[in-house]
Amino acid sequence: MSQPAIKQFNTAGPCVSAKHYMLPVLPRQSEVHDMINGEYYFVLHAPRQSGKTTFLKALTANINYLGQMYALYCSLEICQGVTEVDLAMTYIAGQINESLKDSDIENLASLALPSDCLPNLMASLKISSELKRLSVNLDKDLIVFFDEADCLTDAPLITFLRQIRLGYNNRFDSPASKFPRSLALVGMRDIRDYLVQARLGLDSKGLASPFNIKKDALTLANFTREDIQTLYHQHTEASGQIFDDLAIDRVWYWSEGQPWLVNALAYEAVVKISKNNYSQTITGDIIDQAAQASILRQDTHLDSLLERLKEPRVRRVIEPVFLGLPRWPKDVMGDDKRYALDLGLLKIENGIYTPANPIYQEVIARALSESYLDGLPPDLANRWMDGKTLNMTGLLKGFQEYWRENSEFLESPIDYNESIALMTLYAYLQRVLNGGAELHREHALQRMRVDLFARYNGVSYPVELKIKGLDKFIDLKMRDSKKQLRSYIDKCGAKEGWLVIFDKDTDKRWEDKISWETIEFEGAIIHIVGC
Repeated sequence: MSQPAIKQFNTAGPCVSAKHYMLPVLPRQSEVHDMINGEYYFVLHAPRQSGKTTFLKALTANINYLGQMYALYCSLEICQGVTEVDLAMTYIAGQINESLKDSDIENLASLALPSDCLPNLMASLKISSELKRLSVNLDKDLIVFFDEADCLTDAPLITFLRQIRLGYNNRFDSPASKFPRSLALVGMRDIRDYLVQARLGLDSKGLASPFNIKKDALTLANFTREDIQTLYHQHTEASGQIFDDLAIDRVWYWSEGQPWLVNALAYEAVVKISKNNYSQTITGDIIDQAAQASILRQDTHLDSLLERLKEPRVRRVIEPVFLGLPRWPKDVMGDDKRYALDLGLLKIENGIYTPANPIYQEVIARALSESYLDGLPPDLANRWMDGKTLNMTGLLKGFQEYWRENSEFLESPIDYNESIALMTLYAYLQRVLNGGAELHREHALQRMRVDLFARYNGVSYPVELKIKGLDKFIDLKMRDSKKQLRSYIDKCGAKEGWLVIFDKDTDKRWEDKISWETIEFEGAIIHIVGC
């Protein structure tokens, strides 16, 4: 017997025009079906604006449509900031009841109670009793999806999890103890991070047991390049406006399939840049303009992302990646790294941590270097640009002078001394190039270098940054550095490049640190800039 068609929903926030274009959301996490069929309790986590809520509502509708089980969607967002246990449990019980009222399934809606008739139970029983009541009175198994579960913290979180655990452990004991067949906590974080919070001075022993069914919690996949093409093709069919192949490639490059960014780039290109002129083909250049506009404007999604950088545990993870450190410092814990991954700020490629996508990379780099901008001369902007070319040599010689005069007075707002050199140069370049040229950066933990290039009037100016003496077990190998920069010059399509080396030796005189050497290496010009 063939399964009925799955209803499609818009998955990604802002749409590319007045119409809502949609992708099938259920294939993005097929393992959820295995969890439900296996009667598991599980965690589904994904970063902000990745389509979690739309996915859950589509999944709820699909389960109820098939008719073999009942599914109930319930948001816990109302519990944000609530620290009083009884109030939080009352809110959750009320939200469950409201979800029943809103259900299109008659058997679920019929179990809703008048708001003034909800059972007046002690906090430690309110949720388990309500879920048990529903399960016992339904003629089929119940699946419950608790969205925004990470709004629960501290004592309310512990009380909630204990009730879920109690019902989970007893659900097969007798018909009277029946409990949901499967239950999911859905939010931005893995269950490990829920429990890190819960354990801060509170007794949370054993709380993870209902959810301890997989080595890793499930997560919601980003769009593939094919998904992006399918989504944009719906716009083409509706309006006639074409996204050429290079435009799709550039969207994939900038977003790496992050759903909010996929739609934001299209919206910027269609509405802001082409001004809804559907006869204009959206090209790769237009998408690049859209990406730069989003970076400079820092839309709501990006702004909320940057709020996470204010959390010390996030900064401890992010900064070593942007500094290209050889390994994690000792103060970085495994839970902190997982938390940064769950938030969608970082990804892992071949065991190396890198920013999640180029837009996040640039936005975060700007945010990290922002605190260094105040001390820079205000007249740096555009000083080495004449409208045609960028004088990168003059720019870096200007930085050498500034670094020599000011480095001993600079202080890092973060824990790693290496940040002072790199972030100061970031800020310097950002101030000089702001509004006149694009600055692209590549960061990765363990790379032992940071690559960046400026692009001005279609010409690329590649720069590689290294810190001499960054690791006492690793000496700076000059030939390797030259080969790395030579490869980067080819990658950028340039003819020359700049290798900036910061020397950490505090016993050296500035006359020995500040240097400039221009050489030819394997057919390219390399400027070695000592700082």
